[in-house]
Amino acid sequence: MTVNHGGNLHEAYFISYLKLVMASRECGTACAENFAFETFFSGDASKFGPTTFERFQRAAASLK
Repeated sequence: MTVNHGGNLHEAYFISYLKLVMASRECGTACAENFAFETFFSGDASKFGPTTFERFQRAAASLK
């Protein structure tokens, strides 16, 4: 997936992304959050900036 490094991704994007991961991998929120962190962020919370990571965390929290 190509992501523009100059833009901040929104919470709704991550909610959709996490739901897709949960459905495709047949797992819960924690599993999807770990998978997304390792694959999307490459294990680096600062990869896309603090705003994007904060929105990712809020999205994950809203699904719990």
